[in-house]
Amino acid sequence: MKITDIRAAPVRSGRRTYLFVLVDTDEGVLGLGESGLASRGAAVCGALEHIRPMLVGQDPMRTEQLWQVMSRGGFFPADRVPASAIAAIDIALWDIKGKALGVPVHVLLGGRVRDRVPCYTHVRAEGSDPTGIARACAELREAGWRALRLALPVPGEAFEPRAAVRAGVECFAAAREAVGEDVDLILDVHTRLDPPEAVQLCRELEPLRPLFVEDPLRCENLGAYRRLRERTAVPLAAGEQLASKWEFRPLIEEELVDYARIDLCIAGGLTEAAKIAGWCETHYIRVAVHNPLGPVATAAALHFNLACTAFGVQEQPYIPGDLLPGVFPAAPEWRDGSLLPLEGPGLGLQVDLDALAAAHTSVWNEPPRLFRGDGSFTNW
Repeated sequence: MKITDIRAAPVRSGRRTYLFVLVDTDEGVLGLGESGLASRGAAVCGALEHIRPMLVGQDPMRTEQLWQVMSRGGFFPADRVPASAIAAIDIALWDIKGKALGVPVHVLLGGRVRDRVPCYTHVRAEGSDPTGIARACAELREAGWRALRLALPVPGEAFEPRAAVRAGVECFAAAREAVGEDVDLILDVHTRLDPPEAVQLCRELEPLRPLFVEDPLRCENLGAYRRLRERTAVPLAAGEQLASKWEFRPLIEEELVDYARIDLCIAGGLTEAAKIAGWCETHYIRVAVHNPLGPVATAAALHFNLACTAFGVQEQPYIPGDLLPGVFPAAPEWRDGSLLPLEGPGLGLQVDLDALAAAHTSVWNEPPRLFRGDGSFTNW
């Protein structure tokens, strides 16, 4: 079997664009992948055009060899844009491999080490006041979710760190009171704080027992997590912006986090993620896959987590089947806050190619822009 083509298929749904990648073969076996960097989707499509000639005519079963060619074939190390293109292709290659062999991807990754994958969803309340947050959390608990993710409040386009810390603690306390101790709570800071405010936030959250605080600091200098780690007992999570095992190295080797936020669709796909997860296991760091993405990413994360010994929890902002059901008619079953295995070959997904073509878009995501009171830019 040989690869004959690689195609990008961006699709708009709601306020997001999802960048799917299709890998064709001469035996008619189609592989599905997804990129995690749709906010720079045009650049990822450009990277796909560079990679395509390297892979056409190659054996799709040689996933490790092709990963090395894609990652190192341009001489310069593959950073986020090319890594996101590689990730989508790599997932599609594993899909092809599973289909060709007639087994699910999780079997190729070593087989199931669990029977279900617990997930957390996003709390989407009207406004960011504690009462609304508490109400939304209680509704999600009643709907069956057993883990919830809150975000550091941002009123409009203005972000003042100390005020945000106060509001975040108040909302988290209201959420804890609303759901009790049987529901895990997460606070996503989204890299918006500097070390002094991050320390203050984490210390004030300690009595409220978060599962973890996500991305309290920016990722450019991961050494900053060392200072934070020394000054709080709150479990920390980071890594969703990292593109390779090399970038994860300080977080893992220095044990600066309790949860590694691997994004399969940015950090080089299943091939690279499996290496990062094995490394995490040796340091007793759990994997919390970053997955705010579409149906292909969800299926890939499900297979990965079914076979991942170091698994902690999977991000899942929607119930599978609710997003793009006309394009992807098959979806994993969600039950009591967990995803159940997909048992079909490969990723176990079906795709309606006509519906996919009809939904094609050239509109890309642009994240919001945040500014502090003095007019300076800050991370969204």
